[in-house]
Amino acid sequence: MKIDFTSYLKKNYDVSKKVMVAMSGGVDSSIAAFLLKEAGFKVTGVTMCFGVQTLEDKKPRCCGVDAINDARKVCRNLGIDHYVFDFSGPLKEKIINEFIKNYLEGKTPNPCVDCNRLLKFDILLNKALNLGFDYLATGHYAQILKENGKYYLKKPIDSAKDQTYFLYKIKRENLAYIIFPLANLAKENVRQIAKNLRLTIAYKKESQEVCFIVENNYKDFLIKNIGKDNIKEGNILDVNGKVIGKHKGIAFYTIGQRKGFGISAEQPLYVIKINKDTNEIIVGTRQYLKSNILFANNLNLLVEENEFSQKAMAKIRYNHKESLCNVTKIDNDLIKVVFEEKQEAITPGQSIVFYRINDGVVLGGATIKEVYTNITDCLM
Repeated sequence: MKIDFTSYLKKNYDVSKKVMVAMSGGVDSSIAAFLLKEAGFKVTGVTMCFGVQTLEDKKPRCCGVDAINDARKVCRNLGIDHYVFDFSGPLKEKIINEFIKNYLEGKTPNPCVDCNRLLKFDILLNKALNLGFDYLATGHYAQILKENGKYYLKKPIDSAKDQTYFLYKIKRENLAYIIFPLANLAKENVRQIAKNLRLTIAYKKESQEVCFIVENNYKDFLIKNIGKDNIKEGNILDVNGKVIGKHKGIAFYTIGQRKGFGISAEQPLYVIKINKDTNEIIVGTRQYLKSNILFANNLNLLVEENEFSQKAMAKIRYNHKESLCNVTKIDNDLIKVVFEEKQEAITPGQSIVFYRINDGVVLGGATIKEVYTNITDCLM
């Protein structure tokens, strides 16, 4: 029996509308475009060119030259138009510069979150609407839920591929103009559809790296963009405040890191805290990585204020298990989060994303600012 993979789209959207599909050259966005066309939408494919260099290793890289060519081939096979928009300027200005700034401050940013918020679902979405399209679609594994005239971001059917963590910064008012065609599909379904269509991208591996970091080498990237002379060495302290070594620059370290210290110890040492003001790194054994209290700012709500529950499920990084927590608003731009169970390696600069208990609706999220540990006095 043939399965209708477009039923979700036909049930939830007016399929006579025009939709722009952001196509990265991968299997997910390609099948998203196919499903939209099959459902009846008037579809146009667009690839955001970030000016990312192509490497000899042939690893798939989001929106590089090879990705643009792959997206173009898919659009030709599907019989839809394809255009390329130059986003190299916005990428540099809004994503890369902020990425570098955060590392220099001892934080560990998540540029994919900001790219979704600022480039895809702000600049590109507005461009789509101004060009007469009704929707912008992507190949993200997430879904838009409409209830009582309100739009919500919700986890997809395939929990293993859930990408809502990277989408929490979308403006709430923009949800009405976004489609995630893969909401009700598992990754294996998507692959199989691509194979059935005999698309060349059917077996293409997924891009796992930040698109503008060559070979995932953050150190070389930072040195090239900052200059070695602007990266200062400093002291490495133990949890008692004793100097036990020298670090090569706080930009090269992240919370939970256990290598690169050049220090001999009876037990493995991990980065517990990075202090920008004193240019110091504090290291300790694994027990010191655990905490159940954090403070976060830049809160973005995807529900109305009265719908944001004080008790929620939350995750502190993409691959981290969700945990029950209590959220208290300190002021307009600061929240306190207390987990019922201690979390390991909570990292300033990363995002904390909140989910409604039991149904997977995204309540919102924020940027982790500070972590309370049992050695706080030493680390202040």
